[in-house]
Amino acid sequence: MSEQEEGALTCKVVLIGESGVGKTSIISRYITNTFKSQLMATSGANFVTKNLILEDDKEESQSIKFEIWDTAGQERYRSLAKVFYKNAAVCILVYDITRRSSLDAIKNYWFKEIKENAQKDVILALVGNKDDMYQFEEITNDEGIAFSKEIDSIYRRTSAKSGEGIDELFRLVGQKFLNPNSINTTNMTNEELKKHGDKLKREKIKNEQKKRNCC
Repeated sequence: MSEQEEGALTCKVVLIGESGVGKTSIISRYITNTFKSQLMATSGANFVTKNLILEDDKEESQSIKFEIWDTAGQERYRSLAKVFYKNAAVCILVYDITRRSSLDAIKNYWFKEIKENAQKDVILALVGNKDDMYQFEEITNDEGIAFSKEIDSIYRRTSAKSGEGIDELFRLVGQKFLNPNSINTTNMTNEELKKHGDKLKREKIKNEQKKRNCC
């Protein structure tokens, strides 16, 4: 799933989804912190890299080298996409919150393609892009959370235009890459997050008590 390269773990990330959902814009915002309202549709795939330093589960700093592939969403390129996500460590499924058909395509096509062709331990992230246009949304945040639970994925709403959620998305992906067994808390409701937080607090107290008793 990864390889050591000059002290960094290489993580292949593939963005998948229909044409026009903002995959290229998300990558542009993350890599160069820029946004263009008019972009040509991606033909085939584009490739960029970026390093990110995070703490692993042992609280030690670890560098991740993201190899990010931007795939074309047009139907004529769909068969080509398989080549890129076959060996991916992370698949980011992007839809446009103002276009219900873009989420339907993920449910009815892209997710099935990943299950059939990607490696079994691939990390999934579901992204509802164009959050700056929330007043025109056709897909609510609750719907996104519900589907992300179904597929056990990281979940985030983003806006490539404003930059909202982009850095956090890749930070969450990186953390999951370093610790694959961690729970996807991003797709929990506020009530579920509170319960999970309370559970972690209880476990922390128990561990501290064990440490005191063992000495």
